[in-house]
Amino acid sequence: MRSLKHLSFQSLRHGLALVFRDIPDHRQQSKVNHTMHDVVMSGYGMMYFQDPSLLQFQERLQEAGGRSNLRSIFGVESIPQASQMREVLDEVDREKFRPVFKNWFHRLQRGKHLEQFQLPDQSYLCVMDGSQYFASNSVHCDSCLSKEHRNGTVTFSHQILQGAVVYPGIRQVIPLMPEEIRNTDGTDKQDCEINAGKRFIRKLRQDHPHLKITLGGDGINSHQPLIEVAREERMNFILVAKPDDHKIMMEWVEEQKKMGEVGRLSVVDDRGRTHVYEWINQVPLNGKKETIEVNFFSYQLIVEESGERKLTYRNSWITDFELSKHNVAKMVGFGRCRWKIENECFNTLKNQGYNIEHSYGHGKKNLSFNFLILTLFAFFSHQISELTDDLFKACRKKLGSKRHLWETVRSAIKFFVFDTWEMLFQFILSPASFQPALIKPG
Repeated sequence: MRSLKHLSFQSLRHGLALVFRDIPDHRQQSKVNHTMHDVVMSGYGMMYFQDPSLLQFQERLQEAGGRSNLRSIFGVESIPQASQMREVLDEVDREKFRPVFKNWFHRLQRGKHLEQFQLPDQSYLCVMDGSQYFASNSVHCDSCLSKEHRNGTVTFSHQILQGAVVYPGIRQVIPLMPEEIRNTDGTDKQDCEINAGKRFIRKLRQDHPHLKITLGGDGINSHQPLIEVAREERMNFILVAKPDDHKIMMEWVEEQKKMGEVGRLSVVDDRGRTHVYEWINQVPLNGKKETIEVNFFSYQLIVEESGERKLTYRNSWITDFELSKHNVAKMVGFGRCRWKIENECFNTLKNQGYNIEHSYGHGKKNLSFNFLILTLFAFFSHQISELTDDLFKACRKKLGSKRHLWETVRSAIKFFVFDTWEMLFQFILSPASFQPALIKPG
């Protein structure tokens, strides 16, 4: 059981290696004990195996008398000490990692695995949202955001604006290069999610100049400045629009509803639940003279409990797709995909073994963000395996949960050295077929 050659683990790792070897090394070459490739690839290996301890991971992989899974599986010739890894990663420009996201996305396109993610207009739904991955009352750097509390204490944090390609009914998500929400000058200029979103959109277009993209997001994004950037970059949008944030627009919608200009569709499903859709095209977004027009739609889910009808869910969105009774239900499904970046992305990264909020080291420049990037590489490669690799899928099915899978993998690499990634997962799937000669020397 294997994946397509260009999506195999070794092929993906080779793509990583090309990028890592191309990263400028600012160290004095006479003092370099470990190449840039070996330092960064070691960090990726730790994140791939979801190991929560940098020091213990490094120590475990030094136990095999020169043989290690980092060497055989990841191509690392010299394993750095934890302190050396931190020092080197702190100096690496985060943008040097951007080509990996583009490369792996194009590999999935080449294998036609992304066709299932396309909307009816052949665009990809890219949902974006902000999240915090580091917070401390004492440790900080010039890039940290800061928040002063009423009691005089200050919380320092790192936050990102993350984007991911999603689709209703598909559990896997395709992460894109995040944009850091950061303090830009080390003093008092605080960045924000909206500005990071604008930068993210522009860079996404630079990364994928010909890709058809539809942006998804929560209510913080459904305002004219960000929508104008999306239009400039030739992107469509489906954005949450909360009534309290768009009072003038909602007043206009209510007036049109009284005049019978608002479309309405009510559907009762097999479980007796009522789905109510409403929509209207060409609505002014706000009351300003230069306001743009958008298309508005809403959804309500009503269930009957103990003889009473109860509203259990309500939401509304704006879009630039023309709405009708033929597509409004699908548009609601796409709009609700905003939650996928919370559930399938952030929740997985924080609570399913990736330890995204764990501090492997903060550094003075880029260390915290670069450890996040390496974690995203691990997450991305796992998502690719779930989509394309039969061997990985079989191991996942056998062990049930992701957490159990990676606990088993970490146990295996603690006692054995494997020649290939495939051999490691073949052992997980069928231990009886394992070759005893690969046991680590005592």
